[in-house]
Amino acid sequence: MSVGPATDPPGQDAGPIDHEVEEASGAARPVRRVDDDRWQASWDRFQAAHDEEAARRAELSGDPPSQPDETDAPSDPPVAEDPSASPEAPAPPPAAREPRHHRAEQTQTQTQPQPQTESQTETQPQTQAPAAVVSASELTSQTLLRQRKETSARGWRRLLHRASGGSVNPGLSSAERRQRDRVQLIMTPVQGCHRVAVVSLKGGVGKTTTTACLGLTLAHHRGDRVVAMDANPDSGTLAERLAGTAATNVSDLMAHLAEIRTFTDVAAYTSLAERLQVLGFDQDPLTVRPFDEVSYRAADEVLSRFFNIVLVDSGTGVLHSAMTGTLAMADSLVVVAGPTVDGAGRAARTLDWLVAHGYGGLVERSVAVVCSQRPDSGEVDLAMLRNHFGARCREVVEIPFDPHLATGGRIERSRLRPQTADAFTTAAAAVAEGFAPPT
Repeated sequence: MSVGPATDPPGQDAGPIDHEVEEASGAARPVRRVDDDRWQASWDRFQAAHDEEAARRAELSGDPPSQPDETDAPSDPPVAEDPSASPEAPAPPPAAREPRHHRAEQTQTQTQPQPQTESQTETQPQTQAPAAVVSASELTSQTLLRQRKETSARGWRRLLHRASGGSVNPGLSSAERRQRDRVQLIMTPVQGCHRVAVVSLKGGVGKTTTTACLGLTLAHHRGDRVVAMDANPDSGTLAERLAGTAATNVSDLMAHLAEIRTFTDVAAYTSLAERLQVLGFDQDPLTVRPFDEVSYRAADEVLSRFFNIVLVDSGTGVLHSAMTGTLAMADSLVVVAGPTVDGAGRAARTLDWLVAHGYGGLVERSVAVVCSQRPDSGEVDLAMLRNHFGARCREVVEIPFDPHLATGGRIERSRLRPQTADAFTTAAAAVAEGFAPPT
C-alpha cells in the first residue's frame, strides 16, 4: 500500500524527498534527507540561546560569566545520518564556530574608541587648522584684472594683429621675449646705493665707452636716479663723451661739500645726458686738484645720499690712491678687455692683482666686457677669450665694433647699431643681477 507525503510541523520546511523502496515491506515509502546547511543554522541558534541563558543566570547570581564548556552544551551539533552514505565512511566533523554573541562583543570592543583620561587630555595639544589670512594685498591688478597677451611691436606679428583688428594676437617673438626679460632684470630694485666700478689696467680698450653706454642703458630703463662719475685722476673724458661740455666738475663739488643739502644742490655740479646724470673731471690743468682716496670717499658720500646707482669710471691702472677707495666702496665690478693680445692680457692681469690683494669675492661677482674698438680681423680666438674670462667672472659680454663709438665723440644711444645697443642691454642686465640683495 502506498503512503502519501508526510506532513511537516507548522513553520518547518520539508527537505527534499527521496523515494526509496523499503526492503521489509517492499512498498514505496518517502524518506526525508536532512539539509546540512539548514540543520547547522538551527544548531547555531540553539547554541546561542543556550549561551545567552547561561550569561543571564551568571549576571543574576553576581558571578562573572563563564565561557561555555563541553558539559554545558555540546560544541558540535549532531549530524544526521545519510541513508545513502556508506557505513564505513564517517561524516567529516563540522568546522568549529564561535558563538555569535561572542563575535559581536569582540567586534564592538575593537571598534569602540577607548575613553581618554584627564591627564592624557591635558597633555595632548589641540591642533587646529590655521585660519586663512585675508588682507588688502590680495587686491592687485594681477589678481583683479584679466591678463591680456602681450602684443608684438614690430614685424609680421604686429601687422597681423593690426589687420585683424586685435582679434588675432600671435604674441611676442623670441627676440622680444628676451628683450623683455632683460629689461625686467635691469629694473631690479636697489636697496640704498649700489656702486659699480669699471676698471682696466690698459687704456684705449673702451673703459670710458663702456661706462658711458652702461650708464645710458641703465638710466633709460630705470625710473630711479643713476649717475656716472669720472674718477680718473689723469683728466678723464667721461663728461665729454656724454654731455659734450660741462660747466662744473668734481673739483667744484669738492670745494662746496658743506653747502650740499638737497638733490637740487648736488645737481648743480652734474650734467645731464638723456636721463643720466654725469659728474665729470676737471680738464683745466691750471685749476685741477689732486684726486686721491680721501677725495673719492668724500665725493662718494655725497652721491650715495641722492643716487641709487653710481657708476665709477676709474683711472688706468690699480695702484693710484683713488683706485684704493674705488675698490673698497664698490659693490659690483666691470672688467673691460679688448679682443687683442695685449688688451686681453692686461685684463687677465687685472683679475690676478685683485685676487692677490683680497678682492677675490668682487672678482667672482664681476662682469667681463670684451669691447671691440676696430672691426674683427678673424685672427683672435674669441672662443678662448670667452672661456678664460667665463671661468673667472660671473658673466662675459662681447660688444661688437660700432663706427659711432669708434669716432671718440659724443655718444648717443639712437645712433648705435642695433647689435651694439642689444649687447649693452645684455651687459646692463648682467650688472643688474648684482642689484638684488644676497639670499
